[in-house]
Parts: sequence; C-alpha cells; structure tokens
Amino acid sequence: MTPQPDIILKAFESSKIVPVFYHDDPEVCCDVMRACYEGGIRVFEFTNRGENARQNFARLRDLKTTTMPDLYLGIGTIKSAADAKTFTEMGADFIVSPIVDIETGSYCQSQNIFWVPGCMTPSEIAVAEKNGATLVKLFPGSSLGPGFVKAIKPLFPTTRFMPTGGVEPEQSNLQTWFDAGVVCVGMGSNLLAKSTIENKDWKGLSAKVAQTFAFIRALQ
Repeated sequence: MTPQPDIILKAFESSKIVPVFYHDDPEVCCDVMRACYEGGIRVFEFTNRGENARQNFARLRDLKTTTMPDLYLGIGTIKSAADAKTFTEMGADFIVSPIVDIETGSYCQSQNIFWVPGCMTPSEIAVAEKNGATLVKLFPGSSLGPGFVKAIKPLFPTTRFMPTGGVEPEQSNLQTWFDAGVVCVGMGSNLLAKSTIENKDWKGLSAKVAQTFAFIRALQ
C-alpha cells in the first residue's frame, strides 16, 4: 500500500538529502542504495532513465521490502501518467518529474500518491501548486541558484522546495541552499560520484553520505 502523501512529505523534510540515481546493472543499483541507507538515507529516488529501469526498480523494491522497511523508494524522470501508473503499481512510494505534466499530477492526486514536479519558473510553480504539489523540485538547481529560492518563497509561502542538479555535498554550498529556505536537496553525481561507482567503493559512499548529513546537522 502506497504511503500517504503527508507521510512522504515529512520524510523528505526529515531526510534533507535525496539521492538521485540510475544504473543499468541491477547489482550496482542495489549496492548504491544499500550504501546510501547505511550512511543514513531514508528517501531514495531511482530514475527512469534507461532500458533496464523497470526491472532494476523491481530489484530495489524487493531489497527495500526485505531489508530496509523504513526507506521510502520513489521513481524519478516520470513524464507521463502512464509511466506514473506503471511504477506506482510496481510499488513506488512517490513520483518525481522533471516537468509539470498535468496528467501525471491528476493521476497522482486520484490515487493519493505523492508527486514532486520539476519547475524552473514562477508560472510553473503556480501550475504545480494548483495541481496538488506541496513539494516542488527546482531543476536544474545549478542554473537557478539559492537566490531564486529567496525571491520566490514569499510568492509561494505554503510550498516546499527541493533543488536538484548542481547541489554539492559541501558545508558552504549546503548552507546557502538551506539558508535560502529549501527543505531538502536532491543530489546525483556530486554525491554518487562516477569514480566511486566504478570502483565499487561502497564503504566510501556510505562515509560520504554520513559526512554530508553531518554538514547539514551543523547548519542547524
């Protein structure tokens, strides 16, 4: 049974860090998610970006169910209601989109599924709000920057923001984002470095995740 949207929102706000990952190799996917979990991650976004996305997501779902029951596992890069339906029926806890697709939002609302649309302008954020989004992904974060968050927050006082793309696992960078008012950050290759994945340095990845959490705790 899919968790209630308000529970997922609280998990995003509590987690602060949401890894964003895809790999063709199911074993690598499992190892990465396990390493992130051991480092303290409790919200994980797998992306629908390759031909093995569905079968690899199924592997992650099974791993989560058997060994990580307190982890929320969602699917990202969802651009249609059909894909949202496919993955939620496979057990996705939430849906993340790189765009504001109204049909996807409507499907998620009808099924009481937490939906995080990607936005880059105030107009897109307004559309996302009107279609039930309570947390918006600011993408690409590297292009928008913390100043954008500060500028738009007064316009959308009840909406939460999560920048993704370009956020760095360093205290100074995290400081600027959280000071601007984001509730969490999505992190891809800056956290899940290509060299770490290629070398299968899972202990190193867990340590990097744990260090990033330490940076965030130091901000509070």
